[in-house]
Amino acid sequence: MAQFLESIQYIGQITRYMVQGVGITLGLYAITIVFSIPLGILGALGKVSNHKYLSRFLGFYTWVFRGTPLMLQLFFIYFGLPNIPYIGLRLDQFQASVITFILNYAAYFIEIFRGGILSIDKGQYEAAKALGLSYYLTMWKIILPQTIRNVLPAISNEAITLVKDTALVSAIGLGDLLRNGKEIALRDFSVFPFVVAAVFYLFFSSIVVTVFRNLEKKYSFE
Repeated sequence: MAQFLESIQYIGQITRYMVQGVGITLGLYAITIVFSIPLGILGALGKVSNHKYLSRFLGFYTWVFRGTPLMLQLFFIYFGLPNIPYIGLRLDQFQASVITFILNYAAYFIEIFRGGILSIDKGQYEAAKALGLSYYLTMWKIILPQTIRNVLPAISNEAITLVKDTALVSAIGLGDLLRNGKEIALRDFSVFPFVVAAVFYLFFSSIVVTVFRNLEKKYSFE
C-alpha cells in the first residue's frame, strides 16, 4: 500500500512539472495555426494570380520550406541567423520556434489551398463574371468558401502533425512538454515520463481530430 501511494505521489510530481511545458507546447501550436492558415490562403491566392514574379517567389518559398527538414530550418533560424554578417538577428528560443513553424506550415497550407482553388470548376468563375463580380469578390464570396470546405481533411492532417512537430523545439532547449519529460527521465532513469508525455500528445491530437471532424460534418451538409 505504501509503495502504491509513493507511485501515485511520484506520478503527481512529474505530471505537475511536465504540465509547465504544456503551456509552451499549446502556445506554439496556437500561434502557428492562427498565423500560418491565413498566410497560406493569401499565398495560395498570390500563387494562382497573374502576377508572374509574385507567383515565382511563392513557388521558390514553398519549394525551400517543403523540401528541407523542419528541424534544419529551426536550427538555421535559431543558431544561424545570429552568425550571418550584417544581419546578426538574435532570437530567443520561443521566438525562433514561432517564426520557423509559421513559415514552414504556411508553405504547406499554400499548396493545400492552391490545390483547393484549382479544383473549383471554371464555370464558377464564369458565373461570377456574368453577375458582374470583380475577381477579388469572386474569390472571397464564391471560390474561397468552397475551397476551405474541400481542403478541410488536408488541413486536419497538418493540424494533427503540428501537435507532434512541436516536440522538435526541445532540440534548441525550449522547455516544452517533451523536454521537461526528458529531464525527468534522465534524472530518474525511468521511461515513465515519456509515457506521460505520450498521453498528453494523444489527448491534444484527439481534441484536434474531434474539432475538425465536427467541422467536416458541418460543412458536408451545407
